Amino acid sequence: MTSSNSVISGCGFHHVAIRTSDWATTIGFYTDALGFREKISWGEVPKRATMLDTGDGNYLEVFEDSGYRPDPDGAIIHFALRVDDCDSALERARSAGAEITKEPTGVDIGSSPVTPVRIAFCKGPEGAIIEFFQNELT
Repeated sequence: MTSSNSVISGCGFHHVAIRTSDWATTIGFYTDALGFREKISWGEVPKRATMLDTGDGNYLEVFEDSGYRPDPDGAIIHFALRVDDCDSALERARSAGAEITKEPTGVDIGSSPVTPVRIAFCKGPEGAIIEFFQNELT
């Protein structure tokens, strides 16, 4: 996917993450009602997770949490930006004063097949959790 961002190479929207205590209803809504399709899934009950392709290569990430009670402000956990270089993207955020909550780390998402990615997290000025996500799901 081509990016027109001249500051962070390859930057673009990757996914929004939500949590749910009602897996079947949530997954059914996004797949049956909205047409999203499962790309990868990992974990087991009661801690499953999945990436649902929204139809254009962007994703909704869903985390199962049986103890979760919906917040009046919604269920969004974080938003992720697709980047070519996770480390340099985080350094730009750091130099702009962002609070770093997770340094760049390689992670193998335990899906089938295993999906290797590099991620980092920071807080934006208003406290929004931002993930830098290197390597597209293919």
